[in-house]
Amino acid sequence: MPETSEADLVLLNGRITTLDPSNPLAQAVAIKDGKVLLAGTEAEAVALAGPRTRRVDLGGRRVIPGLIDSHTHLIRGGLNYNLELRWDGVPSLSDGMAMLRRQAQATPSPHWVRVVGGFTEHQFAEKRLPTLDELNAAAPDTPVFILHLYDRALLNRAALRAVGYTRDTPNPPGGEIQRDAAGNPTGLLLAKPNATILYATLARGPKLDPDAQRNSTRHFMRELNRLGFTSVIDAGGGFQNYPDDYAIIRALHADGELTLRIAYNLFTQKAGEELEDFSRWGRMVSPGQGDDSLRHNGAGEMLVFSAADFEDFRQPRPDLPENMEGQLEAVVRKLVENRWPWRLHATYDETISRALDVFEKVNRDQPIGGLHWMFDHAETISDRNIDRVAALGGGIAVQHRLAFQGEDFAARYGTEAAERAPPIRRMLAAGVPVGAGTDATRVATYNPWVSLAWLVTGRTVGGLRMHSPANRLDREEALRLWTEANTWFSTETGKKGRIAPGQLADLAVLSDDYFGVPEDEIAHLKAVLTILGGKVVYGAGGFAPLAPPPPPVLPDWSPVRTFGGYQRRAEGMRRGFVAERVNADAACGCGSACGVHGHAHAWARLEAPVRDQQGFWGALGCGCWAV
Repeated sequence: MPETSEADLVLLNGRITTLDPSNPLAQAVAIKDGKVLLAGTEAEAVALAGPRTRRVDLGGRRVIPGLIDSHTHLIRGGLNYNLELRWDGVPSLSDGMAMLRRQAQATPSPHWVRVVGGFTEHQFAEKRLPTLDELNAAAPDTPVFILHLYDRALLNRAALRAVGYTRDTPNPPGGEIQRDAAGNPTGLLLAKPNATILYATLARGPKLDPDAQRNSTRHFMRELNRLGFTSVIDAGGGFQNYPDDYAIIRALHADGELTLRIAYNLFTQKAGEELEDFSRWGRMVSPGQGDDSLRHNGAGEMLVFSAADFEDFRQPRPDLPENMEGQLEAVVRKLVENRWPWRLHATYDETISRALDVFEKVNRDQPIGGLHWMFDHAETISDRNIDRVAALGGGIAVQHRLAFQGEDFAARYGTEAAERAPPIRRMLAAGVPVGAGTDATRVATYNPWVSLAWLVTGRTVGGLRMHSPANRLDREEALRLWTEANTWFSTETGKKGRIAPGQLADLAVLSDDYFGVPEDEIAHLKAVLTILGGKVVYGAGGFAPLAPPPPPVLPDWSPVRTFGGYQRRAEGMRRGFVAERVNADAACGCGSACGVHGHAHAWARLEAPVRDQQGFWGALGCGCWAV
C-alpha cells in the first residue's frame, strides 16, 4: 500500500450523517492529514488502513459534522468561565440556590459568586427568580451577582458594598438602580431598556490572573467540545477590547492548545469613536488573516452604538436616535472600502429597515455584494425586509434567545407574532443564507442542543409552544443550520460543515441518536467523542482514553471545579440533590471512563443521599460495577 494512501484514523461501525447530498449516510470515515479521506462503507475505510492507522469502533453511534456556532462570545466568555456558577439547565430555583449557597462558602474574598446568564426564570419549576432576601440569607458576606437575560441583575448587600452603589449613585441613561423608601439601593438593577448598567456593574468585579484566564478558556473550549462543537464565530462584545483582550486566545493558538476553530469579529467599544476604531483596526488586521484555527472575520456585531436596539422584551421597543443613519453610513463605507464583512445586531424590523436604507445607499456607489455581511437576531423582521436582504446578498444569523424569552415576547406582542419570531422558514424560502447560533453566554445558554430542540419543536425552555408548524424545521434542516450553513458566515463554504472527502475532519459522535430520540430528549444530547482536524479533543465513557486529559481547574475554588458547566436534568436534581456530580468529574482532570468510580475524591466532596460508600456508588448510578 503506498504510504500516501494510508489513513491516520478510521472510524468504524457508525451511523454517519454526512450532509453530503451525493452520499448522505455512511458506515465509516477515513481521515488523513486532518481532512476526510473517505466517508463510505467499512470495507472501503478498512482498505485505507495500514499498520500505523488508529481504528476506533463507534458502536453504532450517530456521527454528525462538528457543530459550528455562528454567533457566540467565546473569547470574552473564556476569560470568565471559571468564575461563573452556571444555572444553564438547572430545573428548579431550589437547586440553583443550593448551588449558590455552597459556592458562597467556597469563594474567597474579594471574589464574587456570579451567575451570568444562560438561564431564565421560566425554566424553573417555581417560575420565579430568587428574592433579594433569599440572596442575602444565602450569602450574607460573599458578593453575589445574578444576571437574568439582559433585563435585570440581582445583587446581595455584600455586592452592593463591593460595587459602591449608595443612595447618592445616579441612575445611568436607560437603566435603573431600584431603591427602597429611604432611597437606598435594594440590589435590583433594571435595564430600561439599555443593558449597559448590567454589564458595567459586572465589569467592576475581580478578574482572574492571566494563568487562570488561560486555564478558564481551555475549560470553556472543552465544555463546548463536550457538546459537539468544533468551530465558533466570535461576535466580540462589550468590554472586549482589541487587541488587549485577545492575548490569551492568541497565546493558546500559538501553543497549539485551541480545541475549537475560531473566527472573530471586532466589536467597537466606545460611543462616538466607532469610525476611529474601525479605521485603526483596518490598519492592523484584515479579514481572513490567520489560519484554520484562528482567523479574523470582519466587524461587529456592534458597528455604531446609535444603531443598537435591546432585546429586553419586558420593555417597549426602543426608538433609535435620528443621527443613527449618518453614523452607520460612515462606518459601513469604511468597511466596504477595506472589504470587511460585517454583522449588525438588530432585534426589531424597525431597526433593520433603517439599516437597510443605509446599506442600499452605500451599495449604489460602493457595491457590497460578496462581502458576506449579515444581520444578527432579526426576531421581528418583515417579509419585505427579508427580500431586501436577499437582494443585497446579505445573510441572517438567528439565535435561540426566544427559547429563553418567548413567554415575555408573547405577552407583549401576542401569540401570532411569536409564531414567526424569527421567521426562519420565510428567510430560507427567499434564498437568504441563514445560520444558527446561541449568543452565549449572557443571554441564552451555549448548549447547541437547546437551540436544536427549539428549532425542531418550537418550544421554549419553559415549555411554551411558540412557533407554528409552518415555522418549525425538521431535524436535518435544523442540523444543517448548525453545520454547513454556518460556513457562509465565516467565508469557509466547502472547507468544513460536511463529512465529505477533502473537508476538514471535524465531527462529533453523539451520546444518543439525534434522529431517533424523542423530541423532549434532543436538548439533553451531547458528544461522547469530538474530533477536530482528525485529532480527538474530547472523549467520554469508553472513548475517554482517546482524549487528552483536561488540566486541573484554576482557581481551586472555581464553580467549574465543583459543578461543571451545563447542568443535565438528572434524577438526582429532581430529588433536590444538587448536581455537583457528573459535570465536576469531567472538569477535575482525574476522570476515567466511569463517571463515578473514576474519581477517588468524589465520596468526600458529594453530599450523597446514602450512609456508606457502597450505597454511594449505587445511588449515583455507577455503571462499572466496582464496589
